[in-house]
Amino acid sequence: MNPLPFELQAQDGDARTGRLTTPHGVIQTPAFMPVATYGAVRGVDAVDLENLGAEIALSNTYHLHERPGETVIEGLGGLHGFTGWHRPWLTDSGGFQITSLADRVKVDEEGVTFASALDGTRRQLTPESVVEIQAALGSDIAMVLDECVPEAVADPARAALAQARSLRWAERARRSHVRKDQALFGIIQGGSSPALRRESARETAALGFDGYAHGGLGLGETNDARREAIYEAQGELPAARPRYLMGLGKPEDLVRAIGCGVDLFDCVVPTRHARHGLLFTSEGQIVVRNARFATDERAPDPNCDCPTCARHSRAFLRHLLRSGESLGARLASLHNLRFTLRLMERAREAIARGQFAALRDEIIGLADRRLG
Repeated sequence: MNPLPFELQAQDGDARTGRLTTPHGVIQTPAFMPVATYGAVRGVDAVDLENLGAEIALSNTYHLHERPGETVIEGLGGLHGFTGWHRPWLTDSGGFQITSLADRVKVDEEGVTFASALDGTRRQLTPESVVEIQAALGSDIAMVLDECVPEAVADPARAALAQARSLRWAERARRSHVRKDQALFGIIQGGSSPALRRESARETAALGFDGYAHGGLGLGETNDARREAIYEAQGELPAARPRYLMGLGKPEDLVRAIGCGVDLFDCVVPTRHARHGLLFTSEGQIVVRNARFATDERAPDPNCDCPTCARHSRAFLRHLLRSGESLGARLASLHNLRFTLRLMERAREAIARGQFAALRDEIIGLADRRLG
């Protein structure tokens, strides 16, 4: 049984559109996954996500393992029954979150041993246990455990060691994966070294995963280095399998990666920026908390079809955010999520028409425009 049939539909240069079929619904790619770390996007419910156009959401294995625990979630119908989001779920392994604890974590061949952020008790996650936890969570797509070394602190030798260990862990995860209705993705590592990325992709692809993720990027490397790392890896990956860039979500980063042939994305940027009053718009970025918007009666983005822009002004949104009213963060999050999901729709349309380069250039051109 193939748990994740993937049909390529159109291509424009390296950019491509496709159709992923999961047990809980179809995903049109390129697709963005809103981040629901604990099973919910902060301030945004499942009905909101559906109305905004989301087709898949992401949650975090490490955090759900900490609380409420995979046994509780499994007993309540898995993530779909527990959360009320009945469309596809992807669960990240939590490797990045754990290894970023630095002073509280030990990484060795067996796995990752760390002090719980909740009560300080010592816990261990292994490639096998991470797969077992995600099987209990019941996500449509599970991720292997990998060792992520940020570019800002990695030297080539350190990156090579992490890449090799991630591959050994991936092989163990692949052997332990038994849930037939759940896809398992391998993760490519190697810092921004083209050679390591190429080697990691080739050897990870040889293990035969259902899809492949670019891990450890967006952590300090330049745009050019990231682009080369992605291209080198994708040359070794099967075209008939989906490709996922983990943890990047700025509009300009998304279109650059779509232009490299990436299919799936996730990031906290849309909602995190929203809570701080930074909105993505068709005219550039708006820092809506700023004084110049105090009496601005216009919608945050006149060209946006989100519920925030349909009913509320920049002045009202600024007032809510500066007053600490939780509705402000919610309304801003709805807007940024809709902008991002609409960008995916526009990308699919542009690729189908053979006009993706124009959209990419438009979005990159907006990146440095701040309206206040």
